[in-house]
Amino acid sequence: MTELRIRPAGPGDLDTVLAFWKVAAEGTSISDDRDGVERLVGRDPEALILAERGGELVGTVIAGFDGWRCHLYRLAVHPGHRRQGIGTALLAAAEERFVRLGGRRGDAMVLQRNERAHHAWRAAGYAPQDQWLRWVKPLAD
Repeated sequence: MTELRIRPAGPGDLDTVLAFWKVAAEGTSISDDRDGVERLVGRDPEALILAERGGELVGTVIAGFDGWRCHLYRLAVHPGHRRQGIGTALLAAAEERFVRLGGRRGDAMVLQRNERAHHAWRAAGYAPQDQWLRWVKPLAD
């Protein structure tokens, strides 16, 4: 099997990433458009981490650090490449980034209905915090 390559996304990857999320990611976000991802990569060029095998995009994770908290979003592995250690490799890269930046704890946004993801996150050492409830307010239409 071809070696897995982990690297940050660049401006030339954005359309590929958006198309990939339509196939591999669960749910959608208000920021799942070119402007949103372009802003992310422009503000923090190492936040969007890609996994490639044989030149093909097979996984992503967003490892955002605001100087206070470490947030994980969009951990997605192509359905044809799951259970091959790609998610584990992406999380390891994200966690290494957080430690390098001085982060102390990672948190992940995981859809309640995505049972498959719950198993993957638990296997990686993450656990839900039942005492917290996410509150949101859209800032744009």
